[in-house]
Amino acid sequence: MSLPLTLGAALFGGAGAAFLPRVAHRLAVPRGTEPRTTCAHCDTPLMTWVRAGAACSCRRFPACTIGAGAVATGLLGAALGESLMLLVLLPATLLGVLLAVVDVSCLRLPNVLVAAFAVVSAGPLVIGGDAARVWWALGAAFACFVAYGAISILPGNGLGLGDVKLATVLAFVLGFAGRPALILGLLLPHLINGAVVLVLLSLRRVSRRTVLPFGPALLSGALLALVSTQSSLS
Repeated sequence: MSLPLTLGAALFGGAGAAFLPRVAHRLAVPRGTEPRTTCAHCDTPLMTWVRAGAACSCRRFPACTIGAGAVATGLLGAALGESLMLLVLLPATLLGVLLAVVDVSCLRLPNVLVAAFAVVSAGPLVIGGDAARVWWALGAAFACFVAYGAISILPGNGLGLGDVKLATVLAFVLGFAGRPALILGLLLPHLINGAVVLVLLSLRRVSRRTVLPFGPALLSGALLALVSTQSSLS
């Protein structure tokens, strides 16, 4: 582990995440609705897409978002070292944080963000990666798409099409990383989501019928899988 690389990656993630709240606030709208042009809380016009800090002056400083970006990229920097995967996943992680914030806010993973995440995370691996690993990753992504797609059509499953698309992209990245990362990355999101549900139920914050976002669990599970199986990336 290189301490300067880890700190640099964490600084990149924290600084980049500081510019995400306004983008997330504008995109966190119901399906089929145009992005917000005014603050949902004070109706102040949102003149730009990019703003460091809170989405609006009426909102709190986004410490959690910045912290999530810094921790996620710092972990990747420590685990992956100087590698193609790290270069690819640093900007992809910021998009992942943005997806998680939007999903928590409105239970949606907008197509434009999932598509951007796919291009940033999978595109460079397809272009610059070993052909055998790319084909293996494509097979993993296809299998994940079929499995999650089948689950999504079952009644009461809680999976949306956005979850299916995001899981497919993550399966490609994890498949490129190796079989251990793929297996762990497919298992961990369900364990994470289950633990969150149990905690919220015990605190009576939700009921058994409450629909919860699954995107954050998919993303955090993939992150933990990559970090804990970094030897497969060497």
